Amino acid sequence: MPRHAILVIDMLNDFVGEKAPLRCPGGDDIIEPLQKVFKWVRARKDDDVHLVHIQEAHRKNDADFKVRPVHAVDGTWGSDFIPELYPEGDEYIVKKRRHSGFAHTDLDLYLKEEKIDTVVVTGVWTNVCVRSTATDALANAYKVITLSDGCASKTQAMHEHGLVDLSIFTKVMTIDEYIDAWEKGEDPWLGGGDAENKVE
Repeated sequence: MPRHAILVIDMLNDFVGEKAPLRCPGGDDIIEPLQKVFKWVRARKDDDVHLVHIQEAHRKNDADFKVRPVHAVDGTWGSDFIPELYPEGDEYIVKKRRHSGFAHTDLDLYLKEEKIDTVVVTGVWTNVCVRSTATDALANAYKVITLSDGCASKTQAMHEHGLVDLSIFTKVMTIDEYIDAWEKGEDPWLGGGDAENKVE
């Protein structure tokens, strides 16, 4: 069977919740579905599925703030994980300063050390950080899965457009479909991408 890393991208105080200054409204809706994923992974006896928490953590004068409002400054409340989806135990945390979880981080090194072959993307925003991370995962030769009900964006339209783009090169599926495939001993990624150029 394959080895997967479920990347939980930017489920942080500055993006999720009523007090979030750069709030992603859809982020509130995916907390409960992601809690289901967390519970499932943490109850597994095998270590073939990892939870990896991707944490935006900017420096005070980060170049990102030339194009976006100041947010998720390293060491602040805004850059911390929301309480409902807090990392536990030895679950790996990757701090990033750019949209992609791979950009100038050790994520690729961690995945290679753990012999991970498939990256599963979740979190916020579907059309920005999730998509950027998925793109770089493919560029680094990983198979990529997108959990459609485990991602969200600022608007439903942004989310849906992001999923269309992601369906070209990832396997887009629901959390229930993903878990069900594992429980049946199937590789959830099979059929991923758009080999016949049908996505519109």
